Amino acid sequence: MKILVLNCGSSSIKYKLFDMETKNVLAQGGLEKLGLPDTFLKFTLPNGEKKIIEREIPGHRAGVKFIFEILTHPEYGVIRDLKEIDAVGHRMVHGGTKFSSSVLITDEVIETTRECSELSPLHNPANLKGVEAVKELLPNIPQVGVYDTAFHQTMPDYAYLYALPYEYYTKYGIRRYGFHGTSHRYVSKRVCEFLGIPQEGTKIITCHIGNGGSIAAVKDGKSIDTSMGLTPVEGLMMGTRCGDIDAGALTYIMKKEGMDADALSNFINKKCGVAGVFERSSDMRELEDAVSAGEERAILTEKMYFYRITKYIGAYAAAMGGVDVIVFTGGVGENQLSARTLSCETLEFLGVKIDPVKNNVRGKEQVVSTDDSRVKVVVIPTDEEFMIASDTISILNNR
Repeated sequence: MKILVLNCGSSSIKYKLFDMETKNVLAQGGLEKLGLPDTFLKFTLPNGEKKIIEREIPGHRAGVKFIFEILTHPEYGVIRDLKEIDAVGHRMVHGGTKFSSSVLITDEVIETTRECSELSPLHNPANLKGVEAVKELLPNIPQVGVYDTAFHQTMPDYAYLYALPYEYYTKYGIRRYGFHGTSHRYVSKRVCEFLGIPQEGTKIITCHIGNGGSIAAVKDGKSIDTSMGLTPVEGLMMGTRCGDIDAGALTYIMKKEGMDADALSNFINKKCGVAGVFERSSDMRELEDAVSAGEERAILTEKMYFYRITKYIGAYAAAMGGVDVIVFTGGVGENQLSARTLSCETLEFLGVKIDPVKNNVRGKEQVVSTDDSRVKVVVIPTDEEFMIASDTISILNNR
């Protein structure tokens, strides 16, 4: 059975085609700069070679159609006919309280997701454009929505509610939802398989650290808390997002800078975090190089960045009454050695000890803690697309 996974952003479409019988990735790639004159598709050929094709693509429908064209292309393609695709799984960002698991996409699901767009104005409309494009181009193919927020719907009310007038929760749905749920679900399950331990009875802290970052407390295979909130701004210091901040500081800045709500939203999402403090870039690789060169601002930025991670790990260990496993995933968590070292260096009181030799690993499943560490620290590369494909298969088999 072949499953196509689509991740549609506002100006990009990423895709992977899986053969679920062999678990092999048949094709993968992504469209960038969608809607601009210099749109390009970068994809991997069956022999592993990378290929880039530039073409003006005006929108998501044309983008999905172009991806279909490449999948069946006589030279670059991996299938002869689109009928070989059994279903399409979509990464959907915000399902509010409506979706606690992945769902078969129907007109009702589309409308409910559209209603949640107010909570995720940058992501949900783009996700839905992908769904609508597939619906138009392949009207009979089943589609499945896998929501970033779904995994965190197991959080207890005392963890997801804000200390605001309760009516704002009942009227507007203002609460903490959390994100990166598909990644946290995948790595928390996969690390137990990797270590040969059951999810039941295991306390895991999953650290999805990338340009966007979040941490989750996973107990018995269920999320009981996570660092992101109503939006992806709350929590860790990120590439361009500020993370946790005194709300009073924001109203103060609004007055001083003459910002309206839209300007403030742009500020906290795109001009803060690493980019705001370091000022030169939001890229952790550039920051790491500047730290190596002894630049004071870079050193400060890095300390702030990893201090937040350490604080959340400590808080979630307290929330669960201990921790058995800490998982690092995401672009930074998987590939930056110092991310694990600096985030865990003051956690020895919990029984955390990093092995510098084992920690010399990038993008590979590996235990990076010492043999005598009471807490296992493990690198697990995330695979959200495979999780989406797996959910899609499961829903097709049970409908």
